[in-house]
Amino acid sequence: MLVPRYMFFTKGLGVHKEKLASFELALRDAGIAHLNLVTVSSIFPADCKILDINEGLSHLEPGEITFCVMAREQSKEPGRRIVASIGLARPSEKGKYGYLSEHHGFGQTELEAGEYAEDLAASMLATTLGIEFDADKDYDERREVYRMSGKIVESQHIAQAGQGAEGTLWTTVIAVAVFVL
Repeated sequence: MLVPRYMFFTKGLGVHKEKLASFELALRDAGIAHLNLVTVSSIFPADCKILDINEGLSHLEPGEITFCVMAREQSKEPGRRIVASIGLARPSEKGKYGYLSEHHGFGQTELEAGEYAEDLAASMLATTLGIEFDADKDYDERREVYRMSGKIVESQHIAQAGQGAEGTLWTTVIAVAVFVL
């Protein structure tokens, strides 16, 4: 079975005249350019443990096919603010899966994008756990409802922001949750 036992977060930024090379530089900045990345959807496996990036990378070999959840944004517009973020929400009950969410866009700060992705992951998990909440409330209020329910143990995020480079250069930002089998 291909169920990841570990996961780590990383992020990166790249700038280059070529769009693809800009993405490659973001992958290098994130420390994962040597992997064959396959993007998957948003389930955080039950009993999956979170590692720091160095420990996670020590389990992977160059060229290895590696599953991940990736958020990516690119721009060639000078000064344009771009963001990419991944949110994670884990249930308190052992043996239950959690949610990862990816978000990418324009105009937000790194913190705003990160909190948005975290909120999205927590909201998706809350709906599967039957936690009732008012979607029109701000995230801080909903977060308190989630925690008071006792069903969501933790939520967190990673985000990368950048501004479009001057001239005719591409800027790429990525945020990635990398799985280790």
